[in-house]
Amino acid sequence: MHFDFFMYDINIVIVNWKAKQEIDICLESLFEDIKDEDLDVIVHVVDNSQNEDGIYELLKEKYPQVVYLDPGGNVGFGKAQNMGMRQQSARFYLPLNPDIEFLPKERALPTLVNFLEENGSAGLAAPKLLNSDGSIQYSCCRFPGFWDQIGRRLGWDRRMKSFKKRVDDYLMKDFDHSRTVPVDWVIGSFMLIPQEVIKEVGMFDERFFMYFEDCDWCRRIWENGRQVYYIHNIRVKHAHHRDSVDV
Repeated sequence: MHFDFFMYDINIVIVNWKAKQEIDICLESLFEDIKDEDLDVIVHVVDNSQNEDGIYELLKEKYPQVVYLDPGGNVGFGKAQNMGMRQQSARFYLPLNPDIEFLPKERALPTLVNFLEENGSAGLAAPKLLNSDGSIQYSCCRFPGFWDQIGRRLGWDRRMKSFKKRVDDYLMKDFDHSRTVPVDWVIGSFMLIPQEVIKEVGMFDERFFMYFEDCDWCRRIWENGRQVYYIHNIRVKHAHHRDSVDV
């Protein structure tokens, strides 16, 4: 990572895979969220689909302040995120899914920045994610055991009550989502992380093409003596197209 003399407050990176409509909603709500706030923000859209959906034209016409990056093909989520983060130094970095929608008057980003500034032990902060109907999405998890994800992909939780209980525990369905607390890990749809933490633990492990790079990142943060926080009173909508913890 290079560090320029001038640093933005937040470098936001969105990886596109034929998600033009979702990105339009995401960006419109994002810029409304930080409107009139004293935050210098730069947004990079890394286009893994090489403009198949016309995202380049949308950004050029409607969001000229957003930087379009073509990695030359579908390089995977983690590698594309790293490419965007390396483009510009910032006090904070925000890997953001295309299907995130900021809610009116929530001021999600300014509030999360304040939280990290005031809590030195926090290595990453993530908001409460809501489904499209407003219900709570299970976005924070306990670290999985070896068979947890394998069994879920094979549908064991739908056929065996004992395994369903194990998966429910992994997805923290017993968790009180009305509390701000450290959790093992959060899904990579919205992860705000300070620059000094990235210096300590590194970026995403590019050996993960897609899925579990978020879990791995959070594990490294914990191993480095920092905490991963779920912030219950900051809410954003997540359409949940990237179903790393589908329920």
